[in-house]
Amino acid sequence: MLRVAVQVTNLSGERYWAYDTPLPAQVQIAVNINIVGLDQKSESTVEAPFVFTVGYTPSIAQLSVKGKAQVTGDRAEVVQMIEEHKKNRPPPQQVIQAVSSIAMAEVIIMSKSLGIPPPLPPIGLPAEAAPIAPIQKKEPRYTT
Repeated sequence: MLRVAVQVTNLSGERYWAYDTPLPAQVQIAVNINIVGLDQKSESTVEAPFVFTVGYTPSIAQLSVKGKAQVTGDRAEVVQMIEEHKKNRPPPQQVIQAVSSIAMAEVIIMSKSLGIPPPLPPIGLPAEAAPIAPIQKKEPRYTT
């Protein structure tokens, strides 16, 4: 079983939109995670540097988290991960999940500090694409 420890080495966030100007009503948020490479440290340990970026359209801000994920596991798992990386395949889901959850927590805090929307899907009522018809209740019938 792979174990992943994430270390954040750099945080940066910059707001481009003026504070005295209201933010646009529609903002698109692009989240990107890049595992830069894999460095084998021992038979059972690999380091995976990463860059996690959040971009806004229109350009209201830019957020970035850099660091490294230290992946520990059985020798066979580590060898397989390195072989997959040489074939330009994505890293195991556990690595992506660990990096994205830690980095997402950091960018949410940064977005709050900068007064910009966090990179989360909006929570609310579903779009009014199709109105919901009222449910007709049927009376129960009993026969004897």
